[in-house]
Amino acid sequence: MKKLKIFFDIEREEKWLNEQLAKGFRCTKISSLGVYTFEETDKKHVMRLDYRDRMRKEKDLEYTNMYEDFGWSSIAAPKMVGIRYWQKEADGHDELFSDRESLAKYYQRLMVYSGWLGITLFAIMVNYIFIQKPSFYHDGLWHMEGSLFWKAFLFETPFALLKALPVLMVILFMDGYYRAYKKYKVLKTA
Repeated sequence: MKKLKIFFDIEREEKWLNEQLAKGFRCTKISSLGVYTFEETDKKHVMRLDYRDRMRKEKDLEYTNMYEDFGWSSIAAPKMVGIRYWQKEADGHDELFSDRESLAKYYQRLMVYSGWLGITLFAIMVNYIFIQKPSFYHDGLWHMEGSLFWKAFLFETPFALLKALPVLMVILFMDGYYRAYKKYKVLKTA
């Protein structure tokens, strides 16, 4: 079974994947376009996500071996994004991070990930709003009349709405940054 889903929040993605596991569907592959491939399973599994910056080959092998030694298996997913998907049969030791310090470092990595994506998208948003014309690209549209106007207007509207996508993405990534920051702060102060 395949499902298409796009996430801007790693914790919501993990929650959704675990909900699929609870329904009896184990994830086997994730594409960069948000297509999740599942297969049915009778066993109870748990899934955890981790964000890691790009690592050298030997460091990546060390990281992978460490989790595999504890029974985790990596799901085939694009490593370009930096999100790693780990899955194993539930055995009571179902957390990737064994102490507060490693969990705090995880949230710190999430803050950097969300922050950089938010800043990049903010720059794109500023370009769209202030540098390019904020109106439709076809000035002639506003001089049309009758049904020709409405056909052209309806054709152009989706393209104009796409210009709002970076704004929405900035909000979502900055929200992810803020929530990771709050959790990081709680772990560091306690």
